Amino acid sequence: MNLQSMTGFARAVAEHDGTSIAWEVKSVNGKSVEVRLRLPQGFERLEPAVRQTLQKRFARGNFQATLTIGRAAGAQAQPVVNEAFLKDLAGLAKRLQEQFGVAPATADGLLSLRGVLDIPETVETEEARAALDIAIMAALDVSLNGLELARQSEGAALALLLSGHIDAIEALTLRAEADPSRETAAIRERIAEQVRLLMDASANLDASRLHMEAAFLATKADIREEIDRLKTHVASGRALLEGGGAVGRKLDFLAQEFNRESNTLCSKSNAAAVTAIGLELKAVVDQFREQVQNLE
Repeated sequence: MNLQSMTGFARAVAEHDGTSIAWEVKSVNGKSVEVRLRLPQGFERLEPAVRQTLQKRFARGNFQATLTIGRAAGAQAQPVVNEAFLKDLAGLAKRLQEQFGVAPATADGLLSLRGVLDIPETVETEEARAALDIAIMAALDVSLNGLELARQSEGAALALLLSGHIDAIEALTLRAEADPSRETAAIRERIAEQVRLLMDASANLDASRLHMEAAFLATKADIREEIDRLKTHVASGRALLEGGGAVGRKLDFLAQEFNRESNTLCSKSNAAAVTAIGLELKAVVDQFREQVQNLE
């Protein structure tokens, strides 16, 4: 499965028996699937089906779907004029004008009188309504296909960025692992120098106890476990990106693990070079996590 971003837009139009159908759907980041619908009056009946369709197609995102329905001119109900009644009213208006000098009647004025013009309600059969609903839902599927393609396109771009971040994390991890300050001889030299300074400062210090404490601190400062865990997380991140699908939450958790290990590496480091690598690592992890927030 391809990775998907949570942002995208699509539009689909269709026509059914003189009725135009248009769907516009868009999505932005969200913790789960949240749907907002804008349906014309009389089409609220479709809301449960539309929501269910979106929830089946996508795992995460805030969605807004707008349906626009247009009726062709031939599909509108034709007005019916009561011509006999209109003729009587026109004659009455003319007599009033001749006898009392009132203003002459206008066509729109006469047509606005009750009983002159009638627009019958369009009667829609159950079969016709069901057929229209099917056409509307089919158009929705087309728009969701477009939305999915848009999200996948952006997801592919995000995958490249995230893969680059993981490569950078791996490179920094290997630099920390290979840093000269982590060599046994260098560690031994630093500890020996610190012990000599302490012994010179106070002759009352217990040399054996001091060496034990130094050995303990050396063990505590070892970043071997952090490096091993970072390598494991790098492998997990690559596997998630290659597997695709809705892995946004898993990658977000992985970003937290990356951050935890980089923090520990900085706190345990007893060399400026490794500390600098750790700080650079934290910056890359922050960039990684920021991009992960956009993934489904």
